[in-house]
Amino acid sequence: MNLIYTLDLLGTFVFAISGALTASDKKLDLFGASVIALVTAIGGGTTRDVLIGAQPVGWLTDTNYLLVVVLAIACSFLFKKYIMKLRRTMFLFDSIGLGIFTVLGLQKTLAFGLSPVVAVIMGAVSACFGGVVRDVLSNEVPLIFRKEIYATACLAGGALYLLLQFFLVPQDMVILVTVCFVIGLRLLAVRFHWYLPGIG
Repeated sequence: MNLIYTLDLLGTFVFAISGALTASDKKLDLFGASVIALVTAIGGGTTRDVLIGAQPVGWLTDTNYLLVVVLAIACSFLFKKYIMKLRRTMFLFDSIGLGIFTVLGLQKTLAFGLSPVVAVIMGAVSACFGGVVRDVLSNEVPLIFRKEIYATACLAGGALYLLLQFFLVPQDMVILVTVCFVIGLRLLAVRFHWYLPGIG
C-alpha cells in the first residue's frame, strides 16, 4: 500500500469521524449520522472528480473507502467520549482531513494534465467541499464562508507543495511537509484567532 493511498484512506476516516460527531451533536439518528459521515468523507473528492472529468469517481471503484467510512462511524459511536477528550472542538479531525485531501486533490488534478493553478484550487475543493455539504445538511453556515482560516490554509498548502516540487524535494517529503503545514496553519489560526478580514 503506497503513501498516497494510505493517506487517502486516512483522510476519509478522519473526515467521516468529523461528520459522524457533528451528526451526534445535532442529535441525529444512526442513519442520519451515517449520511453526514459519508458525504463529509467523499463529498470533496467527488466534486473534484466531476469537475476534472475523472470518471467514475474514486470511491465507486474501491469499496475500501466505504468500509473505512463504516469503521469511522462505528468508532465515533463506540468511543465518542474518548475521541472527544482528544480535542476541545471539532477542528482537530477536520484539520487532519484538510491537510491530507489538499495534497490528494492537487496531485490528482496535476495527473490529469491541468495547470498548477487549477490544481491548487482543486486541492482546496477536495479538502473543503465535504465539510461544506456536512455543514449545510447540519444547518450550519459552512466554515469556508466564514472569516476563519480554512480554505486559505489549503490554498497556501497547495502553493507550498508546488514550491517544494520546484526545488526537487523528494516526493514523500513534499507530501508530508505540505500535509503538516496545512494542519499546523489551521490549528495555529484557531489557537491564536487568526481571521480573514470581512467585507464592510
